[in-house]
Amino acid sequence: MKLYAKTDVGRKREINQDYVYVTDKPIGPFPNLLVVADGMGGHKAGDFASKYTVKVLREELESTPLDKPEEILRNVVSVANHKLIEIAQSDVKLEGMGTTLVAGTVIGNTLYFSNVGDSRLYVINDKIKQVSKDHSLVEEMVRLGGIKAEEAKNHPDKNIITRAMGVKEDVEADIYEYKLRKGDIILMCTDGLSNMIEDEDMFDIVKSARDIVEAVLMLIEKANSNGGRDNIGVVMAEPLADEVSIW
Repeated sequence: MKLYAKTDVGRKREINQDYVYVTDKPIGPFPNLLVVADGMGGHKAGDFASKYTVKVLREELESTPLDKPEEILRNVVSVANHKLIEIAQSDVKLEGMGTTLVAGTVIGNTLYFSNVGDSRLYVINDKIKQVSKDHSLVEEMVRLGGIKAEEAKNHPDKNIITRAMGVKEDVEADIYEYKLRKGDIILMCTDGLSNMIEDEDMFDIVKSARDIVEAVLMLIEKANSNGGRDNIGVVMAEPLADEVSIW
């Protein structure tokens, strides 16, 4: 598997609250791991939330007694959520912090992943497909027929999310199982990318790049040139290749 991950503070923020992690080495029962987290909270709290959540996730994977990917994801996400709440309650500076989370693994030709919040997972081949569903107010409005998908893109409440890690004792994570086919590229990102670049433009950039490293760098550059209003976190993977790199 070829992997590449990178974050960027963007053009408007002083602190980078996005955190990404990739490895093609086994962690517990998972043969590899891809994670994107977009932290939120007061000064440095969001930065802490995203990193701490990924740290707990990795620790729990190392020690899990479970063996079914969906059960493992549901359990480790739940534990990470509880621990995030606990540590927030122990330090007034961390009160109110939280984070989005997309965490996945590729086993054979199957991608298993969990999603909480509005960070996204796309699969790119001959087209771009958003596999995850945003846990956001405007997405709920679209699903209920209150607004059209086109209106959601520029809606004033676009950044209000309906689920996040560290907010409620029982986090409701979506768990996915997705069959990959030859040539599929996995793209995971925070809303600092998806809010700044249309899906079709993401597809064009990825397809025009020489490899996923160049694709990630070009995506970040484009998000910044479009305004860079938020931190940008990107993970890309080619399941049938065999290199890994992270900045």
